[in-house]
Amino acid sequence: MTETAEFSSFWSWWVIAITLGSIFGCVWLLWVTRKSQKFDSETEETMGHSFDGIEEYDNPLPQWWMWMFLATIVFGLVYLALYPGLGNFKGLLTLEVDGKTVPWTQENQWAVEVAEDEKLYAPLYAELAAIPVEELITNDRAMKMGQRLFANNCQVCHGAAGRGSLGFPNLTDNDWLYGGTPEKIKETLHQGRIAAMPAWEAILGSQGIVEVAHYVRQMSGQETVDAELAAAGAPKFAANCAACHGADGTGMQLLGAPNLTDSIWLYGGTQNMVEMTLRNGRAGVMPAFQEKLGDDRIHIVAAYVYSLSRNN
Repeated sequence: MTETAEFSSFWSWWVIAITLGSIFGCVWLLWVTRKSQKFDSETEETMGHSFDGIEEYDNPLPQWWMWMFLATIVFGLVYLALYPGLGNFKGLLTLEVDGKTVPWTQENQWAVEVAEDEKLYAPLYAELAAIPVEELITNDRAMKMGQRLFANNCQVCHGAAGRGSLGFPNLTDNDWLYGGTPEKIKETLHQGRIAAMPAWEAILGSQGIVEVAHYVRQMSGQETVDAELAAAGAPKFAANCAACHGADGTGMQLLGAPNLTDSIWLYGGTQNMVEMTLRNGRAGVMPAFQEKLGDDRIHIVAAYVYSLSRNN
C-alpha cells in the first residue's frame, strides 16, 4: 500500500479552484455565447468581420459540436470525482490492499495485480521449487518460466541469451566467478555479489603496470606479449596479485577472483584493457534478488541459468 504526497491546504484548494473554475468557465462561456436560434437554423447575417474578402456568418454552433463539448465536460467531472489528482481529494474509487480499503492509485492497482498474480501462480512456483535444479532443467515449462523471469530481471546486464557484455559475465560458458553449482548460483541470486579489484598504479608504478599486464596476458596464452616485460612482471604478480588470483593465476571462486589463464576476459584482454584494469581497479555489483523474487522464483531462475552453461 502506498501513500501519495499531499499539498498544503492552500495549494490543494488552489488546484481545486483553478481546475473546477476552468471547467465551469467553459460551461459559462458556452451558455452566454449560445444563439437564440435553433441548432439547425442558419442566417445570412455576418459578424461584421472581413478578412481578404471572407466574411464570418453569425450562425450558432453545430449541434454535434455542442453535444460533444458538453459530453467532454461531463466526462472530465466524472473522472475528477473517481480518481485522485484534484488537490488532496483522494477520489471515490477504492481498492482492497492487504485487507485494507485504500484510495485508487496506480501503485495500489499494481499491488492488487501482484497479489492476484501471487495467488494464481504461487502454487505452481512452489511445485517447481520442490524439484532439484538438476532435474528441473529438463522440464520445458519450468525453463520457459525461467526464461521469462531471466528476461525481466537479468537480461539488461547479461543479455537476452545470457552471453554477457563488457563487465557482465557470460553465463553460457563454464567460467564461473563464484561457482557454477546450483547451490552457488542460488546463493548469488539470493545475496548478490560485490566484487572489488583494487587499483595498483600507486604500488606498481606505470612501468610495473605494463610489466604485470604482459605477464597476465602471457598466462592466458596470448602471443602478442613482450617476453622480457612479462618476465619482469612475474615477481610483481606473485607479490601483489597471487593472494587473490592464485600463484598459477587460476583464480579463487571464494573471492570472485577470475581465472587469468583462459581466454575469457570480463573487462577485455587486450594490453590496453588489462593495463586499465590494473591501473584503475574494477568494481562489480550483482544485486540481490531475494526480496524481489523470493525463494521459489530464484530456484527456477537458478535452474535456467544452470541450463545455459550445460546447453552450451
